[in-house]
Amino acid sequence: MKTKKKLLLVYPVNPRIHSYSLNKRFCMPPLGLGIIAALTPPTWDVILQDENMKSFEFQDADLVGITACTSTATRAYEIAGMYRERGVPTVLGGMHASMLPDEAQRYVDTVVLGEAESVWPALIADFEAGNIQQVYQGKRVEPDEMVQPRHDLFKSYLMGAIQTTRGCPYDCEFCACTVFYGNRYRQRPVNDVLDELEAVPQKWIFFAEDNLVPYGKQAEERAIQLFQGMIERKIKKKWTCYASMNFADNEQVLEAAAKAGCQAVILGIEAEDDAALGEMNKNLNIRIGVNNFEDIFRKIQKHGITVHGEFIFGLDSDTPEKLRRRTDYILSSSIDVMEVSLLTPLPGTRLMKRLEEDKRLLFTDYPSDWDYYDMEQVTFEPALMSVDEFTSVTQECIRRLYSYRSLFSKFKKTLFNTHSLYNAIACVLLNYTHRKVLYDAFSKID
Repeated sequence: MKTKKKLLLVYPVNPRIHSYSLNKRFCMPPLGLGIIAALTPPTWDVILQDENMKSFEFQDADLVGITACTSTATRAYEIAGMYRERGVPTVLGGMHASMLPDEAQRYVDTVVLGEAESVWPALIADFEAGNIQQVYQGKRVEPDEMVQPRHDLFKSYLMGAIQTTRGCPYDCEFCACTVFYGNRYRQRPVNDVLDELEAVPQKWIFFAEDNLVPYGKQAEERAIQLFQGMIERKIKKKWTCYASMNFADNEQVLEAAAKAGCQAVILGIEAEDDAALGEMNKNLNIRIGVNNFEDIFRKIQKHGITVHGEFIFGLDSDTPEKLRRRTDYILSSSIDVMEVSLLTPLPGTRLMKRLEEDKRLLFTDYPSDWDYYDMEQVTFEPALMSVDEFTSVTQECIRRLYSYRSLFSKFKKTLFNTHSLYNAIACVLLNYTHRKVLYDAFSKID
């Protein structure tokens, strides 16, 4: 009997930080590796190692596939090196390798650029023929070509994940997703999504895409069709998604989402004034108007859906006073979960190019310095503050945002606005997780 070959798939973490592995309830399965597993012939055994869930353990393999974002690239290269020393071929894909293929080729045997669906079968065939190539250029696949991941590999995760769209037209200066996936929304057929939802074993689901309800009437109708399909098929899941500020435009979308199990929506608010939003190219938020944001939050919460607000510190227009005002806004608003990150330049983005040209980057000893590019570290010289001043005021703001008093206040607001003790407890746990992540990043906070 012929022995099966073994494919080891690795999802590395940044060893400098703990991030959301601090709370495994919120760790999501790596869908990209699940897709690779689904495309691998049944003549192979596929093993997944996710360092968010368990420390990496070396094991024999015939082929090793790794995916990495920028902040985990150094760790990915380290793991690849363990296998290259033993003559085991290594393959690296994901956003970072696609943006910096020349760098990646120095540390792995094969680099996959772009979306892997279109090239993985050929890569496996080349490997089996003893002719694996150094680079495979994937194309942006059409919606009906998107493959259902092997969710059986994700049984140990408390939260499942699914992707229904790719691409985003908004083109924010700091975002690498648009560079990687393109600016055209590609929406999977609704029935394909429903079939996959039925295959996901977890009760909690995260829709892992930039925007579940893209802009426009057609997108709203598709969203309603998806949510109604979940109801009709009795797919009883609780789920969270990313969306833009137009999520609340259509009352029918909100009603259908709530009935289909939507518990939370993550909104990229970023800032509370038009000048800051314009700096990031957040044109949709500007068109909607900052003064209308609170009405949007309350419309969503009226349906028992919580609002998770994402904000950025470190814009070129930021001053200590503006960061304190942003903090005041977050605390006074009816946002349920507060997520603050530091503006971080990533390879391939216009932000990175601009800061490189201005010679403002603080960490340029690559690849080891990629560890700092995790959205939680100061990585460049601010425009209107020194690094020390920015660090100090950010610490001050984080201390205010995530004090126990603030967390209890948010708990009470969520309970009042959504009339759900379950939602209030879930949100306070998430806020506490953000507190731990940021307090760990800014370790001087008492």
